[in-house]
Amino acid sequence: MAEAPIIEAHDLHKQFKLSLYQGSLKAMVLSGMRRKTRVVEALRGLDLAVRPGEAVALVGRNGSGKSTFLSLVGRIYLPTCGTLEVRGRVAPLLELGAGFHPDLTGRENIMLNGVILGLTRAQVSEREDSIVEFAELRDFVDAPLRTYSSGMQARLGFSVAIHTDSEILLVDEALAVGDESFQEKCFDRIEQLKREWRTILFVSHEMTDVTRVGTRAVWMEQGRIRMDGDPAEVVDRYLADAHHSP
Repeated sequence: MAEAPIIEAHDLHKQFKLSLYQGSLKAMVLSGMRRKTRVVEALRGLDLAVRPGEAVALVGRNGSGKSTFLSLVGRIYLPTCGTLEVRGRVAPLLELGAGFHPDLTGRENIMLNGVILGLTRAQVSEREDSIVEFAELRDFVDAPLRTYSSGMQARLGFSVAIHTDSEILLVDEALAVGDESFQEKCFDRIEQLKREWRTILFVSHEMTDVTRVGTRAVWMEQGRIRMDGDPAEVVDRYLADAHHSP
């Protein structure tokens, strides 16, 4: 019998209400205008199952619902309707460095972010040296995060996330950060996570990353799945469609 999905979505919908009024709330109240909104449907009845150990790449144009689905799996958003079952601890890299505080040092942010991702303080302490070593930030770990470049923050965020015990790793446009040598180290660690039977769900506009990392690719369009299958085949079809689209 096939193993039960670790992520399972049925008829999943997500809507956002966007304000159409461009001025401030104060100006709107003083003018007596009502706030006008429009509804944006980011996901429209999505059905998707991801099994343990899969590395599933989500591809598609901006606005197709890829990042919204990752945010739902990461419990940042709640579905508008439909069901979503996530059967495992999640480490989200939806925005590298999210959860960091600029006035805390790198070391203090490792503790903060590690606890946010579900580790105990003792577990973070045990892994701190390995996290710092992987991020290549030994000389900067006691400096405030606001002194870090965006690349340094991204490396630290990636390093913390991959040192958790999470069964599911969510990555949004951050599979490879830093220079070329650091990117190769990231890809090597991703391959190690795959061998450990971790589940990886990632969004990328880099089709080479999709075919390199993914065991499966899902092409999303307007909140629905257009194609689901072998990464090379999905990428070929997606690129051909993009080439012929106006």
